[in-house]
Amino acid sequence: MLPQLALRILKTTDFRSLCKFGWNFGVRGMLSVERFKRRLKRGEYFPPFLYISIINSCNLRCQGCWVDVTAPRNAIDLESMNRLITDAKQHGNVFFGILGGEPFMHPELLDLLAAHPDCYFQVFTNGQFITEKVAVKLRELGNVTPLISIEGREVVSDERRGKKDVLNKTLRGLDNALQQKVLTGVATSVCQSNIDDLLTESWLNELIKRGVHYVWFHTYRPVGPDMNVSLGLSQEQLVQVRRFIVDMRAKMPIGIIDAYYDDQGQSLCPMANGVSHHISPTGDIEPCPIIQFSADSIHDSRGIYETLRNSEFLADFRRLSAEATRGCVVLERPDLVKALVKKHGAKDTTVRGTAMAELEAMRPRFSQWLPGQEIPEKHWMYRLAKRFWFNDFQAYGRLKRQAPRHIEGDAEPESKLDAASAASHNAPVKQVVTE
Repeated sequence: MLPQLALRILKTTDFRSLCKFGWNFGVRGMLSVERFKRRLKRGEYFPPFLYISIINSCNLRCQGCWVDVTAPRNAIDLESMNRLITDAKQHGNVFFGILGGEPFMHPELLDLLAAHPDCYFQVFTNGQFITEKVAVKLRELGNVTPLISIEGREVVSDERRGKKDVLNKTLRGLDNALQQKVLTGVATSVCQSNIDDLLTESWLNELIKRGVHYVWFHTYRPVGPDMNVSLGLSQEQLVQVRRFIVDMRAKMPIGIIDAYYDDQGQSLCPMANGVSHHISPTGDIEPCPIIQFSADSIHDSRGIYETLRNSEFLADFRRLSAEATRGCVVLERPDLVKALVKKHGAKDTTVRGTAMAELEAMRPRFSQWLPGQEIPEKHWMYRLAKRFWFNDFQAYGRLKRQAPRHIEGDAEPESKLDAASAASHNAPVKQVVTE
């Protein structure tokens, strides 16, 4: 698998772009993680990676989207983004995830990428704005990989994304990038409507034939104003996704990313272990993209390094989340998120102003933490990489209990839910939250 993958990438990727990927993301990215580990040993904190939603606007209307895509445009200006990235670079960061909305709707996106040739950017996009001209520019820059989201075949894509002819328009953008030999990936939010079509070996073969270099299967998370719980995966399907990824990593000549497991198959959360936090289109610093509350901003005069290093809200979020679960705290413990927000007086970062009401409407459900159903990595490369550069970084040292029984699907009456929730956590977490 590995020799085939390496040969395919060498043949289909611009050499200069590949060198930038290997140096900026590979070598310097690993050094960034090493700095992160050394900071943790000193009792200090600054994440090795940052994810930045640079704009809220989008041309699609996806089911379950938590971003205010229909609201008036909010976007981080180029000066603020440059200041943010420059500050982070001075402390070893070189990799940045760029999200939206649709990032290519930001008029200064390409200027941002060009301003930092010593960094590497992954742009999460629906691909429809990657014209031939844009693809040429991405190749010239060489420091960016578009991660293009595909949510189903023709019918499902239109239904999931709220527009017509979505898949064909996305595939045109994908092909434009691949024809310019840009290192390109495909992302899928695996849910009930696409799991049977896209979580398959035949789909991976189609992507390989098309020239796609890597894929990212992440699981759909019912949050936001229209959380659409019917699309959420069952416990069995969550295990199915994990098993598929592990099996295909050892078999198929395509890179496969996941962000929720270590080399032994133990679940983790990139927010709780401190690997990353999220910045909203208004510059608010959030625990992660789906937790839309903040007590800090990139517009703080201290700069991103000092702001993150000294954020009591984010430090409390990491600690208490790790004490409560190895999975997704907002899915498993929305009550804990609510308590943390109230404790720190964190503000709602949405334009719609309904994030707390949405949180109160959530009911606990399964996430990636399923004790006893761990599936270790099979391929030595992924196993080795995760062991050194993507694990829990000992964030879960205080977690001593078994996972609670989550409520899947329809919620129980409020009184039953509160009783079950109270019984499921240990006393230390309860005390810290309610003081």
